[in-house]
Amino acid sequence: MSDENKSIHEFDFKLICEYYSGMERQGPGSPGVTIKALSFIDNLTDESKIADIGCGTGGQTMVLAKHTSGHITGIDLFADFIDIFNVNSQKSNLQDRVDGVVGSMDNLSFQNEELDLIWSEGAIYNIGFERGINEWHKFLKTGGFIAVSEASWFTEKRPIEIDRFWKDAYPEIDIISGKVKQMQKAGYIPIATFVLPENCWTEHFYTPQASAQEKFLKKYAGNKTAEELVRNQRHEAELYNKYKEFYGYVFYIGKKF
Repeated sequence: MSDENKSIHEFDFKLICEYYSGMERQGPGSPGVTIKALSFIDNLTDESKIADIGCGTGGQTMVLAKHTSGHITGIDLFADFIDIFNVNSQKSNLQDRVDGVVGSMDNLSFQNEELDLIWSEGAIYNIGFERGINEWHKFLKTGGFIAVSEASWFTEKRPIEIDRFWKDAYPEIDIISGKVKQMQKAGYIPIATFVLPENCWTEHFYTPQASAQEKFLKKYAGNKTAEELVRNQRHEAELYNKYKEFYGYVFYIGKKF
């Protein structure tokens, strides 16, 4: 990947964490989308165990908690995110049934068939969609659900600029039907798929970054790595505005059989 178009993964973890820590969401999404995805899931009770994998600071987790009654464990690799997550849980008076722990999505500590629902918004790409849904399958009870949002192509063909950008950033990006086939092969019944609306990118992800970028650049004035991180994110937003009809995030909801 060229210096002008780095993936977010190529930057220092601590710098990425600080950049995103002040934002409600660390990826495209919205409360309405979280609630919509949840509407396809049934059989949740007060005794249900839910895991939000790659939870970030918990923006979507708190929405999830307010519309369910079971226990939710948020897992994220960044300790700073988890600290904020647990503060947010207390502020929402949800600490009795929502807690965040530091952990890696490729080394989860759940027991086999312990969970009723696995949730992951905009984070499964860190391990890869196919690997994630396969490795996490064992943690779900039979009849349990998985709900993840994943970057996906809307069309079979697209302009070379955006095709190269995403294949560099995330080689596993695929059309929606390809992801559904992977879900079926992994042992899930596909329950629903839907495209996240444009405002999940603009209003809830890119717009909040604008003010955060100014503060970030002021704090790290003269720091070339910080400046490059901001430049990278601005470039990504420009590409979305230019090519949004060709790709976006899609929610995939499946039921373990």
